[in-house]
Amino acid sequence: MRRRALVFTGPRRVSVIDEELGSPPPGALLVRTRVSAISAGTELLAFRGELPADVPLDETLPALAGEGGRGAWTFPFRFGYAAVGEVIGVGDGVAASDWIGRHVFSFQPHGSAFFVAAGEAWPVPDGIDLEKAALLANAETAVNLILDGGPRVGERVAVFGQGVVGLLATALLVQFPLQMLVVVDRVAGRAARGRALGASAAVSSVEDARAALADAGADLAFELTGNPQVLNDALAVTGREGRVVVGSFYGRKQSAVDLGGHFHRGRIAIVGSQVSHIAPALTARWDRQRRRDVAWQLLRRVDSAGFTSHRFPVGEAAAAYALLDADAPAALQVLLTYD
Repeated sequence: MRRRALVFTGPRRVSVIDEELGSPPPGALLVRTRVSAISAGTELLAFRGELPADVPLDETLPALAGEGGRGAWTFPFRFGYAAVGEVIGVGDGVAASDWIGRHVFSFQPHGSAFFVAAGEAWPVPDGIDLEKAALLANAETAVNLILDGGPRVGERVAVFGQGVVGLLATALLVQFPLQMLVVVDRVAGRAARGRALGASAAVSSVEDARAALADAGADLAFELTGNPQVLNDALAVTGREGRVVVGSFYGRKQSAVDLGGHFHRGRIAIVGSQVSHIAPALTARWDRQRRRDVAWQLLRRVDSAGFTSHRFPVGEAAAAYALLDADAPAALQVLLTYD
């Protein structure tokens, strides 16, 4: 079997190649991809060549780990971690009757087909369509963010950034008995989506966020924009003894963080959150399977009809990345599709 695969060939350059795939090895599935989601966070940094060279691709994802689990951001490379497709073949040791015809999600680079170990493919639950299933990686990230933030009853919470991860985090937070949930995004349409999910207020500036939260400020804030300068905004609206969870990956981007009077005297805590790991304090009762189950539940419950803004055939992938690279206000979740 042959497939079309996406390759990052240099900063802001991608190509689609045609290659032989062969037959699935023992214990593996052969999946024909139907749709894959482009990450507007880590993946866009990779496209731009803005990732630190000494950071591994992802040692927790077999498809990205590389030689010895330490694959690095050196062009050319393949990337992507949100593929959904149909199982069309199996290797030795796998029961065909259990898998053939099933739709599965897997953390795989973009391509029209792929091999995956049966234990690394997750059947798409009933009631979740394939485009929504492609949001699973983002949903897991949102669950991890909330676990790390630990919102408490009656708290005032601010979420900076209403991209897909921000919207899914908002959809989780509205289930908590909070006093207030304020979403902030410079793109008014994205902020409005957060308001439609149930946020108390949706604003487009730090000044409006501060006004909505009143003098006491936020007990908990999330920085999910991917813009390091917004971290100062999150700190500015957070009250004394509050917490700021940084879910963004900035790559090589840097900015001066104001750790002066308000942060220092207010004893504000900055918490780093990254989906590759669950906080040690939770691992006695939380593992990846439990987190993934909660993410599927979130996707089943949330109305994500407007989350996908653009769809491109894989052969037009360069245009998809150019759209995201231009930071187009209308771009939200961009998907690649496969015939």
